[in-house]
Amino acid sequence: MIEISDLSKSYSTPQGTFEALQGISLHIKEGEIFGIIGPSGAGKSTLVKCINLLEHADRGTIKIAGQLLSNLSESALRGQRRRIGMVFQGFNLLARRTVYGNVALPLEIAGVSASEIRPRVMRLLELVGLTHLADRHPNQISGGQKQRVGIARALANDPDVLLSDEATSALDPETTQSILSLLRDINRQTGVTVVLITHQMEVVRQICSRVAVLDAGKVVEQGETLHVFSNPQHAVTRSMVSAVTASDLTDETMIALKARIVRMQHLKPGEPVVLWRLQLSGGDAGALLSILSREHGLEVVLIQARIEDIQGFPVGTLFVLAQAAQSTLEAASAYVMSHHATVEEVLHEPAVT
Repeated sequence: MIEISDLSKSYSTPQGTFEALQGISLHIKEGEIFGIIGPSGAGKSTLVKCINLLEHADRGTIKIAGQLLSNLSESALRGQRRRIGMVFQGFNLLARRTVYGNVALPLEIAGVSASEIRPRVMRLLELVGLTHLADRHPNQISGGQKQRVGIARALANDPDVLLSDEATSALDPETTQSILSLLRDINRQTGVTVVLITHQMEVVRQICSRVAVLDAGKVVEQGETLHVFSNPQHAVTRSMVSAVTASDLTDETMIALKARIVRMQHLKPGEPVVLWRLQLSGGDAGALLSILSREHGLEVVLIQARIEDIQGFPVGTLFVLAQAAQSTLEAASAYVMSHHATVEEVLHEPAVT
């Protein structure tokens, strides 16, 4: 559906050249909900502007449904833009127009006849649950309702692609949930490809099938959301995942753990103690710890656990203290990695004789 290849974009600033995008390559499948996430300054906004044809890249290409976006004529450019719906963070509604009038605006600009506009607008308002507010003005409705109007307006021309640029970042958690549910339902009902640009990993976790992580203008990680959450590879991704899953230990906890390790070593002298961070994907955490203890002979102490539902699969982060002979620890670690999990050794205290 959307094929981005080696896309680069730079700007001239008083401090010199700023490279906003550096060799971005992505393939977004037709009908999926794809997340693009990254910290401030990562290049998300520039990438959006290139996709919706508000910016032209210095190098690289973008294709939507096989159509190369560069070198389009003005008329072809206008037609292509109608195939891309845009939902904004700040709603961007016209205060003097009613809810109905805001949704009708793109159709009026496109030259759709008045007889066609009304049934299409009412169908869209029904889709977003706002038919009862058709005659209200933006200052008479809530923030969540304004965003629903924005979504209906973005869908007015039956686009192939719906770009959502930080559409939930200005909303409270409850309203965010309703907007995400709406976007999921629209995707299922219409088949429109949704590209969700956000800095909120929680948003990606809930509705995106795949995700790309941007940092300093580059794609540093991409893949299925389940895999990215369960086994983040890049430091930026790990930080974002930790913010959602609380998968890091505080300094105070680490100090307490070291004291606990000393006590464990007195119980079993001659055997090292490790602190493992286990990232599980789709497995049973309790069963895994039981096997490590029962079948591999480890003394296992669960320190912290957080299990999340990612696209219908349980994904968890566990911090576990384990004590055994080094060969036993290595065998147990290999077992864990062969059963839908990864092992990171956070701390290793050598054996006390």
